[in-house]
Parts: sequence; C-alpha cells; structure tokens
Amino acid sequence: MFHTRIALFVGVAFAATILTAQTAAPPQQPALATPFLEPPVQAAPQSLSKQTPTYEDWTTIYVAKSGLPLEATGSVPLSKADVQGCTRELHRLTWRANDPVDLYIIRPQGRQKRPVVLFLYNYTVDATATFQKDRWCDVATRNGFAIAGFASALSLQRVRPPRPLKEWFVSELQEALATSTHDVQMVLNYMETRDDLDLEHVGVVGQGSGGATAILAAAADPRIRALDLMDPWGDWPDWLKSSKQIPEQERAEYLKPEFLQRVSALDPVVYLPQLKGRAIRIQQILADTITPDAARDKIAKAAPAPDEVMRYPDISAEAKALGTNGIVKWLGEQLGSENTAEAKSTH
Repeated sequence: MFHTRIALFVGVAFAATILTAQTAAPPQQPALATPFLEPPVQAAPQSLSKQTPTYEDWTTIYVAKSGLPLEATGSVPLSKADVQGCTRELHRLTWRANDPVDLYIIRPQGRQKRPVVLFLYNYTVDATATFQKDRWCDVATRNGFAIAGFASALSLQRVRPPRPLKEWFVSELQEALATSTHDVQMVLNYMETRDDLDLEHVGVVGQGSGGATAILAAAADPRIRALDLMDPWGDWPDWLKSSKQIPEQERAEYLKPEFLQRVSALDPVVYLPQLKGRAIRIQQILADTITPDAARDKIAKAAPAPDEVMRYPDISAEAKALGTNGIVKWLGEQLGSENTAEAKSTH
C-alpha cells in the first residue's frame, strides 16, 4: 500500500481518507556567495509544444531564465468565502497558454500580514477537493499563518487536450519538474503583490513529487525559508530503476541514457546540500514503496545536517510522534508565526 501523510495535523483518520485519493490510478497511468549553482546541462531548451505554444526552458530551475514572463499575464478571482474566521480565495493565474494555475489562499481574517505555508502535494492528489475542506481554516487560525496550494504540472487537473492521458508526471519528468518549479516562483511573485501576505516568511510542505519540486524551488528562490519534506522523490537513477510508482512495462524507457540525461539537472539530491542555513525537515516512512531504499538513503545523506532527517517505520508511528498539530506546528515555529490559538483548539 502506498503511504501518504498529507493530513497528519488533523489526525490519522483524515490521513487515511487522503491516502485513498493519492493512490487512485488515473486512466492509462500508474497509481498514483553564489549560493546555488546549477549543474552543467547539455540538453537543448524545450517548448511546451505538446500542450501550449508558450516557450519555456525546461533545463533550468530558475524562472528568470526560463523564458516565461516574471508576472502573471492574467489573474482572475474565481471565488471568495468567509469560513470560521478565515477567508478562502481561489484565483486563476496564467503565464502559459492553455495551462492556468488555480491557486487557493486561506488566511485568518485581520489586517496584519501573515507568513505563508505553501503545500505542494503529490501529483496524484486532487488539489480542489483538498483545499476546499473547511478544516484548513482551523489549521491557519491556530498557527497564525496563511495556507496556499495548487495542483502540480502534469496532474489530471491540469492536463488538457491535445495532450494524451498516457503522458503523465514520470513519462514527462523533465517538463513536470521544471514547470512545477517555475510555477512555485510565479505563485510567490503573485503573492508578493498582495498587502496581506508576508513573503519574508515562506515555508513549503512538499510530499512525494511535490517534495522534489519543493527542493528545486527552494534552491531557485531564497524567499523560501523553511521546508518540511515528506518522502520526497529524488536520486533519479535509483528512483526510476526501482520505484513502485512506475509500471514495469514502461520502466525500460525511463532508464535510457537520454532520459536520465534530461532529468540529471533536476535531481533534488544535487540541490539539497545547497540549502544549508534553511530550516529543513525530511520525514521518511520506511514502509513506503514509492521511493526505493537506495534513493531514500541518498536523499538523507544529501541533507545539509543529519539531524534534519526523521525516519518512521510506518505512518502510524509518524502520526504519534508529530501529534495532533502535526507538520504545521513545526513550520509555524520556523516562520515565527503565532501559535497562541493552538491551546484553544478543540482538536
């Protein structure tokens, strides 16, 4: 069974619900100082010709070098609601043709600027169903920060014709990683234009493929001050060789030298050591079969400090160790947000 932990802060029962969402298989795809120096790459820049006419360089993690505009070319508010002392907003942002990003922002009401925690879930998670849950307002209120989230590139929410469904996150791994990493920086650019969010204090929760994106985005963008990574993907040669995420009939294609070369410049194990000085926590579930042991070990060794890696035999052990406020309490402490409401919580 694939293990996920995208809702530890609301208890193990909620985590089991989201676990079902992560492992649901989409059609025809598997279940689902210069402080930062990019490694040399030989692959030529590519365009999003399969889905959009927008040019984008997939060989770089830096949105400033990608060829994309540095500001959203379109921003449309889709909804706004007051829920339990919070405001939940949905904005549609556009910087690529035919590939908008729907961004949820959930923040406690009040005039002060709030630190931001951006959630980057595994590409199989339905971001719309996840961020529409009212319990997020309780999490934001008792921890004193705003919550933001959006669906990754190559998720079913963002795949549109004429792209066939057989093209999924791993089959298009270079594009999926690069565009998702660029998206994080563009989302931060948008949030910086608002007067109710504190972009001096940004944390990111990254799970699975979202954990890989979180590492790359933090290496590209110093606005990200803290990272909480849950079983992040990485070490592509070992991961692609043994991960249970990949159907065996497709694996040989991903082990070809040309495929490995394209993703070599987008490997989280290359960038993790460059994040020394950031607040980082890596949580690994040893029973998880998505990230192979060899890749898990290399990710742990790449962490800037050994005490940043926490390992648990299974998801229940992790839930017990983290408690009812789970991952978000630690992030709130790193960002200096208010936690005074936690004592009043009924959870």
